[in-house]
Amino acid sequence: MSFKIVVDSCCELPKEYLHDERFERVPLGLEVGEYQILDDDDFNQAEFLKRVADYPKCPKSACPSPERFMEAYHTDAEQVFAITLSSHLSGSYNSAVLGKQLYHEKYGDKQIHVIDSESASCGETQIALKLLDYMKQGFPFEETVKRIEAFRSSIYTYFVLDNLETLRKNGRMSNVKAMVASTLNIKPLLAGDKGFIVQRGQSIGIKKALGKMAQTLLDEVKDWEERRLIITHCNAKEWAEYVRDLIQAITGIKECLIMDTRGVSSMYANDGGVIVTA
Repeated sequence: MSFKIVVDSCCELPKEYLHDERFERVPLGLEVGEYQILDDDDFNQAEFLKRVADYPKCPKSACPSPERFMEAYHTDAEQVFAITLSSHLSGSYNSAVLGKQLYHEKYGDKQIHVIDSESASCGETQIALKLLDYMKQGFPFEETVKRIEAFRSSIYTYFVLDNLETLRKNGRMSNVKAMVASTLNIKPLLAGDKGFIVQRGQSIGIKKALGKMAQTLLDEVKDWEERRLIITHCNAKEWAEYVRDLIQAITGIKECLIMDTRGVSSMYANDGGVIVTA
């Protein structure tokens, strides 16, 4: 059975899949004042972060249109799966669902399933790679849908950001009650909870916060032999490797992927942010 996996551009794909015809990344738009770009293959992280740092207001993102998703679904593949940012953080999921409706109206029947990742960045990557596993096993469409929805709900997502300003100004921190003072160098441990951002603790300094994040994941995940460790970072490879080493030292997990963030994730994580999923 032929298949295609459509992801919005908040999903970080491993290099080997960036030009794989089984995948398509649908770009969100990025806006820093009058500077407007698509989060596509031409994204330049260093230039973008500099523009964000120099801009006194808040950068914004714009979700893809339903028509753009519809175009991505228009393929010879018999089964199509779409993975989007949490519906509580972006309109991307709603656009993908409407795109499915538009596809059926224009082209007729096709097996299409849209997945609300209830996460972002490497949380979407976890779902994409698990979908590949299921497709290789040859499950029927309905069984794959059932399994991937259950897997989505089993993912652990934690992150530590060195700069919370974009999340705060864009109203994505409503469930984080303890607003920390940057002058005190207090870093919150944040988590994804059914698509919302919640605070799970805080530490003084980025290194202690990352250590707390790793320990929290070690305390909560009990089935490491069945999981992948995927870490994304915004210009903070050493910190990502630090978290990986802490987790590997205890679990011995072999499958670990570290990637730099693309546009949307870079905008929200800001320079120095680290996201970890398992």
